[in-house]
Amino acid sequence: MPSKEEVLKALSTCQEPELHKDIVTLGMVQNLVIEGGRVSFDYVLTTPACPLKGMMELEAKEAVKKVPGVTDVAVKMTANVKKDARLENVMPPGIKNIIVVASGKGGVGKSTVACNLAVALAMEGAKTGLLDADIYGPNQPQMMGVSDYEPRPGADNKLDPPTAYNVRVMSMGFLMDPDAPVIWRGPMLHGAVTQFLKDVKWGELDYLIVDLPPGTGDVQLTLCQSVPLVGAVIVTTPQSIAISDVRKAAAMFNKLRVPMLGVVENMNEFICPHCRKPSEIFSHGGAQTLSKKYDIPVLGSVPLDPMICASSETGKPVVVSHPDSAPAKALRELARQTAAKVSLQAATHKPLEIKLTSTH
Repeated sequence: MPSKEEVLKALSTCQEPELHKDIVTLGMVQNLVIEGGRVSFDYVLTTPACPLKGMMELEAKEAVKKVPGVTDVAVKMTANVKKDARLENVMPPGIKNIIVVASGKGGVGKSTVACNLAVALAMEGAKTGLLDADIYGPNQPQMMGVSDYEPRPGADNKLDPPTAYNVRVMSMGFLMDPDAPVIWRGPMLHGAVTQFLKDVKWGELDYLIVDLPPGTGDVQLTLCQSVPLVGAVIVTTPQSIAISDVRKAAAMFNKLRVPMLGVVENMNEFICPHCRKPSEIFSHGGAQTLSKKYDIPVLGSVPLDPMICASSETGKPVVVSHPDSAPAKALRELARQTAAKVSLQAATHKPLEIKLTSTH
């Protein structure tokens, strides 16, 4: 019968791809049991949305099979998302990480990316919440199919948010007349954002995704200055002219010491609903240029497909309504890459800041 020492030695040849340390040293191998020639253990990832989960599981199995006497290997892939320690005594205890989704301007699909990101993370097994902080244009109630929710505070004066697709959702849209304009000044915006963060029963969340308004206004400043954010995801379109708008948003986050997780290139190509062939309707390469010039990683590219719009309007995100479509696959990969960036930052404790030295 193989010994635990032999099995652990074999597993120590497996490295965590991002951290470049072996999985035994990192404490990712737990509950190791050996019964005769059968070996079983838990493989504890830093996120259930790990983009390399399948490869890592196969590598661990193959390593253990090489140990003399091993006849069978059972690996249980699980995850334990690390909490951002800065949230202690600032946010309700169940929230582990806050990720904001932003854009330099409107009309780039930021809210669509935010809701699909939240749902995709939940589909991977993460406990996820979605806060619609776009005070002036709250679209998440419709996109998530919960526009009929009527908030009623409980005995503790806190709101219990609705759940859609295993995502807890809260939005200003639940509290307002949909046809009434929002004409608020900074202090009112500050109060609304603070209440949404602290007076909602979010429960246990690995990730709270915050859909910000476009631009660099009061809501963004309030959020960045009120609570620690694990990072920002910026949504843009492919044109090179969009770089200037992204730079403004990135510069704001950099100045407020909010790490940049990366940029998402939305609508990178149009997929014809009839022939399903892609066509580039915008100029190409904006996100890649931004990435090279300012060291901002590209988290993913999402094609423009009419099914995305139709899904959003009917309250069923495309990752749910058309899970095998190109947009859904791109958005699920975006979720995995975002989760990986959060895990890497939590493990290295190094803020992912950007370079904004160029003026061109």
